[in-house]
Amino acid sequence: MTVLVTGGAGFIGSHVTHALLEEGHEVVVVDPLDPYYDVGIKERNLEIAREIAPERFEWVDGSITDQSLVEDLFAEHAFDFVYHEAAQAGVRTSVENPLKPHEINTTGFLHVLQAADEAGTERVINASSSSVYGRPDYLPYDEEHPNYPKSPYGVTKLAAEHYGKVWTDVFDLPVVNLRYFTVYGPRMRPNMAITNFVSRCLNGEPPVIYGDGQQTRDFTYVEDIVSANLALLDTDAADGEDVNVGSTDTITIEELAEHVIDVTGADVDLVFDDAKEADARHTHSDVSKARELFDYEPTTDIREGVEKFVEWYEANREWYEPLVLNS
Repeated sequence: MTVLVTGGAGFIGSHVTHALLEEGHEVVVVDPLDPYYDVGIKERNLEIAREIAPERFEWVDGSITDQSLVEDLFAEHAFDFVYHEAAQAGVRTSVENPLKPHEINTTGFLHVLQAADEAGTERVINASSSSVYGRPDYLPYDEEHPNYPKSPYGVTKLAAEHYGKVWTDVFDLPVVNLRYFTVYGPRMRPNMAITNFVSRCLNGEPPVIYGDGQQTRDFTYVEDIVSANLALLDTDAADGEDVNVGSTDTITIEELAEHVIDVTGADVDLVFDDAKEADARHTHSDVSKARELFDYEPTTDIREGVEKFVEWYEANREWYEPLVLNS
């Protein structure tokens, strides 16, 4: 099959890309290498893809905000599936500049939907976010929970979900909205809590916690995210649906930082700073729907995942750490 991965040089997109290549598919990645964080990490992701299957991989240097470019891509390639991973990530970033995430996360996705519909693409798998939930009425979140996004980022992801449903219902283009819960793992973005905690501890500096540390997160290991995405190559059971993809496990940010200290062996104490605006207080996923629709089962809890990430970080420290510290 021929697959388009938007944002395929990014963290999650690259993992999806590599898995697709390893399964023998042809993959085209469209990604402008936006310097939201050090592009050296994205360049490494592309390099790995070329090493896996140079004859089945193509990178297009461009953005989904360029409608003509997107249309030309679909005209040139007969994409069977689209994995839409392109986004301006970051809740806090969206508070500082709401227009950029709207342009990429909402308008850019519309470009993809229109082109996929006209090209007869079989399915679009849209990377959404637990940020669409916002304030919890109850936990864990199931897909019927009301949406109260607390940030412009969450609003853009919710709007994209609704567009996906319209294209499913009105234009007969199957779209699946996968709601990711805080994804982490090898080659993750430098500005994530786990990366920050690990890099600081390995360099003898204390982790910095914003707020009281009692906020909780459902951290999802990237391999579990990939397994959920690839399952949708083989089933239409989730077409038109919103589906949580999380770990079902939670941990407080203070406990997370303490675990990172233990795993790295750092001789440091925690440091607390003011809470950041628009951050959710708690996230916790109910994945019953994903389990029912495509047999999703998370395999890595946060404590095991931190240990795996620290091991990977230390093995790749020579190239990864300078990019993290410079971002």
